[in-house]
Amino acid sequence: MALRDELLKSIWHAFTALDVDQSGKVSKSQLKVLSHNLCTVMKIPHDPVALEEHFKDDDEGPVSTQGYMPYLNKFILDKVTDNFDRQDFNKMCWTLSSRKNLQQSQLLISNDDAFKIWCIFNFLSEDSYPLTIVTEEIEYFLRKLTEAMGGSWVEERFEDYKLQLDSKQQCLNAWELISLVGSGHFSKAIDRQTLSMGITEVYQELILDVLKQGFMLKKGHKRKNWTERWFMLEPNSMSYYVGEDLADKKGNILLDGNCSVEPLPDKEGKKCLFIIRSSLKSFEINASDKKKRQEWMHAIQTCVSLLRQGRKAPHCEARLKRRELRVKQQAEQEDLELRMRELQTANEAKQLELENMRKALDEGAAQAAEEERRRLQTQTELQDRYRMDLEREKLVRQQMEEQVAQKSTELEQYLQRVKELEDMYSQLEDALEDERRARQDEEAVRRLQARLLEEEATKRLELEEIHLRQQRAISETEAENQELQRERQAKESALQAAMTQLDHLEQERQGALEQYQTVIKKLEDAANNTKTWKHKVAEHEGLLRLIQPGSKGQRLITNWGPAAFSDAELNLREKKWQDMKNQTTQAQ
Repeated sequence: MALRDELLKSIWHAFTALDVDQSGKVSKSQLKVLSHNLCTVMKIPHDPVALEEHFKDDDEGPVSTQGYMPYLNKFILDKVTDNFDRQDFNKMCWTLSSRKNLQQSQLLISNDDAFKIWCIFNFLSEDSYPLTIVTEEIEYFLRKLTEAMGGSWVEERFEDYKLQLDSKQQCLNAWELISLVGSGHFSKAIDRQTLSMGITEVYQELILDVLKQGFMLKKGHKRKNWTERWFMLEPNSMSYYVGEDLADKKGNILLDGNCSVEPLPDKEGKKCLFIIRSSLKSFEINASDKKKRQEWMHAIQTCVSLLRQGRKAPHCEARLKRRELRVKQQAEQEDLELRMRELQTANEAKQLELENMRKALDEGAAQAAEEERRRLQTQTELQDRYRMDLEREKLVRQQMEEQVAQKSTELEQYLQRVKELEDMYSQLEDALEDERRARQDEEAVRRLQARLLEEEATKRLELEEIHLRQQRAISETEAENQELQRERQAKESALQAAMTQLDHLEQERQGALEQYQTVIKKLEDAANNTKTWKHKVAEHEGLLRLIQPGSKGQRLITNWGPAAFSDAELNLREKKWQDMKNQTTQAQ
């Protein structure tokens, strides 16, 4: 871990502790005190002018972490060196943060043990803020602690705890980790002193880089006597003290890439001997047994190998490998989630397509049912007259049901449906032929109606002429009255006969009108049949564009019923009738 990142984690705890209302901001006066204490602990020359200039009172409000970071980087972290006591630095940050967050009365550990767990948390936590420790690092720490206490690791107990942890969150903050260890959940049946010793051993290994420690005998350089000493092996040195309380340090063995460690034969009544050869001098040491000697020699040789290769301590390398593995697994998980999302999107699109196809099939079935209802209604009304049409409708319905079944099986019988479509097109041509015949019948009725109208107009003109002659005969002389009376009676008889003939023509016109209505109904049925075929074919295939009959203009209505002539023909006939009337008037 880089020195800057390690320091930032402890400073982050101190900054958040000063954020009383959890707004992400701290008052300027508190930050000034924090900056002064940091400079003092890390032995950095304090520049009060720069501090006051950075925190000048242009803005009376508090400062966030983004506002404090420029000063922290420029005037503190950029100037820091590794010549200060990190434990004092951590103690200062711990004192600020523990007052707000630590509840000592509920814990089975001392404040010093809680401080050591806090330091271990900073070492194992992720590099993202707010700081948290993931379950993998929690398991690593608890395994180390259990081994240090001489206990056995219970995998099932941690798996149960991990399940509880995953249901809420997948990580812990520093105070939750302290509460977990201090509650004794993973150290049941272990006394407080053993727990404290285990925490201290893990703290020394992970934070103080103590790779191995224990009592051994050391041979003096001057008096050549054997004295028991407490040895502590670090990555670049091996210190020895009078006791394990580390109160009286007696010496230090500097290690480098040129050092070596070798076993020695038994001598002077001492067994399990080995020698450490450094660049300055050699040290003869006596372990308690062969196993201890082998463990110490292996640990020292590991340190020398790391120094030769320029690598970090084993626990630091292990932490980096675990973090790289987590990053790799997270990237693989994100890639897997991305692929799963893509597959889900494709599946949803497929489901939507299937749903649309199902809706189309349902709509086709509904339309087929509606068409069947209409067909049945038409069949009930025209059962005797249109029996052949009924057979064709049954055939069409069967073909439509087959097409709906084929559509539901993903168009697997495409060639068969093409054949059925050809049959449908043949039937459509028959329907168009029926429509053409209906139009021919309509045209014949129109001609008949026109002839009847012309005869009716001629008779009306004859009646008007007779009436005019009668009026002239009455107005000539009163003397010819009786003769005219007889003539009038004869003409009235002729008029009566003409009226009878006119009634006969009216009946013929009514018959022609009924025939015209029948032809019109046939034409509408043929047009509806054509539209139905066109809709079904276009819906199922979209391959044809049917030829539709031309639209009809608005029909004219006379006082005798629908007329079979256009506006131009009506105007022409009115003009002829008016001319004949004017000629008759002039003749009188």
